[in-house]
Amino acid sequence: LDSGPVRVLVTGGSGMLGKAVEHVVMNEGLKREGEEWIFLSSKDADLRDLGQTKAVFEKHRPTHVIHLAAKVGGIYEHMRDNLLFLSDNLRINDNVLQTAHDTGVTKVVSCLSSCIFPDKITYPIDETMIHNGLPHDSNFGYSHAKRLIDIQNRGYFEQYGRRYTSVIPTNVFGPHDNFNKDKAHVMSALIGKTYKAKMEGTPVTVCGTGAARRLFTLSWDVGRLIVWVLREYDEIQPIILSVGEEDEISIKDAVEMIAEALDFKGEIKYDTSFSDGQLRKTTSIAKLRRYHPDFTFTPVKEGIKMTCDWFVANYNSARI
Repeated sequence: LDSGPVRVLVTGGSGMLGKAVEHVVMNEGLKREGEEWIFLSSKDADLRDLGQTKAVFEKHRPTHVIHLAAKVGGIYEHMRDNLLFLSDNLRINDNVLQTAHDTGVTKVVSCLSSCIFPDKITYPIDETMIHNGLPHDSNFGYSHAKRLIDIQNRGYFEQYGRRYTSVIPTNVFGPHDNFNKDKAHVMSALIGKTYKAKMEGTPVTVCGTGAARRLFTLSWDVGRLIVWVLREYDEIQPIILSVGEEDEISIKDAVEMIAEALDFKGEIKYDTSFSDGQLRKTTSIAKLRRYHPDFTFTPVKEGIKMTCDWFVANYNSARI
């Protein structure tokens, strides 16, 4: 990063990715001498409000920003409240990027989501395809707000030469995620569900056949890569942060790894009245491999074991 004092402000600092960045910076030695890292949560500022956003930037005077804050929810919340997810996220992103520009922030790394890709698409998906068609109907509000970060970054670069960029993590899981079965992403929902079944001595019911395949990426790996993007990645265009195609596993594989990690010996049922959703959502990490060929991802089984251990140890304070 640039010479002179470096102050990195991380929005969404209390969420799963914020906690992952905090972990790798503070506990794995990624923090460099002379750097100050500030992790914000929604308690510190409501970023939907421009006044509060400006105040928090004035207080901490960041030189760099990792923008992870977003209004997120489970699939049914998104379907019910698409307009709210659109307007809240538009406000948050516009306030953060505008204030970063106004206060002379050197670099911003914002977090997009793999749900922003077009619904009708050819696989594997890469970074050039974001705007090639409409996203899935179920969360169109959130998806469009996230897509616009890429458009804003392009605008700030073309008009002001700002190096504001974005990352697209896929199917992230790990400590500090939301494990509530109605709000969580699939991996964490399955961990929460399996642990509950173990405690209650009941079967685990998985929605669908378990045949759908996904690339699951541990949050700590994404945290390490976000710090790398902040320091080394110079493009404005987004970069996908994900394990490679060779690490794709089925939902059934994931359930069996979770059962083993939690020592769940009960019955696993597949409720085939539920759809499997998209059977594959393979993303290409050719760009990441080109820039960072030596990065090694945590094997998914190891990541699941670590996340399950964290969940059990923090069961009383976890989001369930």
